[in-house]
Amino acid sequence: MAAQTRIRCGIGGWTYEPWRNNFYPQGLAHSKELGYASRQLTAIEVNGTYYSTFKPATFAKWRDETPDGFVFSLKANRFATNRKVLAEAGPSIERFIDSGVAELGDKLGPIVWQFMPAKAFDAGDFEAFLNLLPAEAGGMPLRHALDVRHASFMTPQYLALARKYQCATVFTDSDDYPSFADVTGPLVYARLMRTESRYKTGYPPGAMARWAQAAATWAQGGEPDDVPRVQPPGKKATPRDVFMFFISGAKERAPAAAMALIAQMG
Repeated sequence: MAAQTRIRCGIGGWTYEPWRNNFYPQGLAHSKELGYASRQLTAIEVNGTYYSTFKPATFAKWRDETPDGFVFSLKANRFATNRKVLAEAGPSIERFIDSGVAELGDKLGPIVWQFMPAKAFDAGDFEAFLNLLPAEAGGMPLRHALDVRHASFMTPQYLALARKYQCATVFTDSDDYPSFADVTGPLVYARLMRTESRYKTGYPPGAMARWAQAAATWAQGGEPDDVPRVQPPGKKATPRDVFMFFISGAKERAPAAAMALIAQMG
């Protein structure tokens, strides 16, 4: 059970019209959706921070509307990552971090730095970017996850850099993006994108059991055998936090999938 407390399961965002028919209670006010979702799930990935700048009061409001133990992961603003020269991202990184993310307190999960699918790996420039990522904000320690979306990142050189800077690499279970689950940081961040409408919980029972086992293995410091990777798995490490998000695919099934995984984990 100790390892299970390190696993959080959730969805991307909390506003999606089809969820009003199959997740939220009928008639629930939009203003109550975060409060409800955060009591059925254990984490939410916020996509809005990728497109817009939010104020400290907004982060504080999210913190206060959600229960103890709940965690938000935040996508960093796109101006930090959608650029030709990543080494010049310093001001954009600072602007995002200083926007008030520390107001989330202990509900602040990983910061996700998502790169464009066309952004290829350049070792020197990428290391310069990693050097810019702050270790803390407002006294809160920060954890970083790198969502790289070009096949050129599937190389030992990239993995070595991510490990040097203790940054997780987002494992994207999808045919649309590079899919590799090499562990590069002190946490595991998985985006599961294969939900199907024909299953009430998005995945058939066998697949859900497989992801539950993978999450438990990661949390216990190991690495599952049945996930794609660039290099062979390393030695077993200390227990780590695991974040499992059901995103894209048949999005209307995402909340049911996350709740099913929570139930599967006990």
